Amino acid sequence: MAQQANLSYQQAGTGFPVVLLHGFMESKEVWKAVTAKLSGHFRVIVPDMPGFGESLTNSHYQSVEAMADEIQKLLQTLQVTQCIIIAHSLGGYVALAFAEKFADQVKGLGMFHSTAFADSEEKKQNRDKTADFIDKHGVQPFAENFVQSLFYKERKEELADIIASVYQMALQTPKATAVAVTKAMRNRPDRTQVLKEATYPVLFIAGKADEAVPLEKSKEMLYLPKNALIQLLDETAHMGMYERPEETYFMVEQFCRYCVEVTKK
Repeated sequence: MAQQANLSYQQAGTGFPVVLLHGFMESKEVWKAVTAKLSGHFRVIVPDMPGFGESLTNSHYQSVEAMADEIQKLLQTLQVTQCIIIAHSLGGYVALAFAEKFADQVKGLGMFHSTAFADSEEKKQNRDKTADFIDKHGVQPFAENFVQSLFYKERKEELADIIASVYQMALQTPKATAVAVTKAMRNRPDRTQVLKEATYPVLFIAGKADEAVPLEKSKEMLYLPKNALIQLLDETAHMGMYERPEETYFMVEQFCRYCVEVTKK
């Protein structure tokens, strides 16, 4: 008997299921505009991952694998046996863990400013410093610099209101979640093999000015899947859904349509 899910989520539309996973210190709210449009064509499922948003009672965030299991429980509860996953940043790590464990359920994977590589030793050390800082000083002082770094430097004035809203979203993250998930990201393994073995289409959306997932490193994984679609965004950092909403939405919608057509064959 399937376990009942303990995740807050929104669901809209009908058709083939598309799951949208948010990133670190985010919530399902980052996908609000995308959901509004995409639900006109698909059944869109947008969870708050464990410990984030309104899923605060769910503490299964000690590893990306545990978080993937929680997504699976939600899909079982919703009787979803096949889906397309579009995943931002941390969400991509969770999506890859999900695809590794439940490969037959994935009919398309969108890596939205994310990577299949494990952290480098330098990045692991930075994760440790981040976890220690948040543990000692709390979420707010970390979020002030963190959120700013997610956006393209030359557009920060133009996007000031959006940056402010993402900052307020980040502040809702409990300290325990932020610390534990930082360590979970540090400890995740390399999952490039998941991309190599993917029998479904894989979408890569990458910002040319992304400091969190540098493009030069991302390029190394773009040719791993047998069937890859690639969108590289100029003057864009880590938040394409806000920085390039029209371009990223168009690519996501077209990708989802393509995955459905491939599934029919």
